[in-house]
Amino acid sequence: MAIPIKTPQKIEKMRLAGRLTAEVLDYITPHVRAGITTNELDRLCHDYIVEVQQAIPAPLNYSPPGYPPYPKSICTSLNHQVCHGVPGDRQLKNGDIVNLDVTVIKDGYHGDSSRMFLVGEPSVLARRLCEVTFECLWLGIAQVRGGASLGDIGHAIQQHAEKSGYSVVREFCGHGIGEKFHEEPQVLHYGKPHTGLKLEPGMVFTIEPMINAGKAAIRTMADGWTIVTRDHSLSAQWEHTVLVTESGFEVLTVSAGTRPRPDWIG
Repeated sequence: MAIPIKTPQKIEKMRLAGRLTAEVLDYITPHVRAGITTNELDRLCHDYIVEVQQAIPAPLNYSPPGYPPYPKSICTSLNHQVCHGVPGDRQLKNGDIVNLDVTVIKDGYHGDSSRMFLVGEPSVLARRLCEVTFECLWLGIAQVRGGASLGDIGHAIQQHAEKSGYSVVREFCGHGIGEKFHEEPQVLHYGKPHTGLKLEPGMVFTIEPMINAGKAAIRTMADGWTIVTRDHSLSAQWEHTVLVTESGFEVLTVSAGTRPRPDWIG
């Protein structure tokens, strides 16, 4: 398994792609409100990426083996949708939670990030799920440094999710990223410490835990893309693109509106 090690020049390009990705999420934030459709959110993001950023929305027409071409420019996963939700005519309503997943290509390099959005006044359960999932993301990121193992990341995420009464989706994972949307390694969100690939400075990958309020089982909808919880329980996800450095990590998908890590996570 050849893991690409990014040169300083490539890392600079990934910083730009990552920042642009985060800025799309900043831009769309005030539009995520009751009454808007996920199609409209997609259109707004598409136009911002193409016209303002002079960049490319990576999901549009993306077609990995075994999948039909993805028809939209972002993913919008609502309530019990786990990931890869395809935007449509459904309007957001008070109490919904929705994940917006954005991937921008700029100068041949990808940035990839997602955030959870709360519409109006979601339930205490929904808020707690989103918060714990954000903590899972950052507990995973906090494990990243040269010499650590991929299993350290997955273990930290799994421990916190399960301790909180939730389950970790196992069929989907983080991934290497750079000139390609998906590269090695696969970054599982569960695992055992000190196992798996050893991290080296210059590796870049996403960490993107998908955490379910109920059981971990999932299924695929008829569109071939949208993944939902089998028991119809709520699901949440947060994602960052992360660089392994000599001393630890650098999150590449940051912008003025990026939520900082929780104070209690070192």
